[in-house]
Amino acid sequence: MQLANIDPLLALGVFTSTAATDTVYVLFNASIMARRRWSAASWSGLWYMLSAFAVITYTQDWVYVAFAAIGSWTGAFATVTWLAWRERGAATVT
Repeated sequence: MQLANIDPLLALGVFTSTAATDTVYVLFNASIMARRRWSAASWSGLWYMLSAFAVITYTQDWVYVAFAAIGSWTGAFATVTWLAWRERGAATVT
C-alpha cells in the first residue's frame, strides 16, 4: 500500500459522498421510525443514488475504502447529533 499515490481530491470526494450517504441513511431511518412514508421513500431513493456513486468511485482502488468508512462514520455521527439537538430544542419550545 502506497499512501503517496492517493489523489487528495478523489479522497475528499469519496469522504464527502459517503458522509452524505450516511446522512441520508440516518434521515431515512428517522423517517421510518416516525412513520413518514413519503419522506422515507424519498430518502431511500437518494440513499441508493449516493451509494452507487461512492461504490463506483472507490472500486478502482481499494485504499479509498478507508476514506469511505471515515466519511460514513462522520455522516452518521453528525446527523444523529443534529437529530438529538433538534429534539432537545423542540422539547424546550413546547
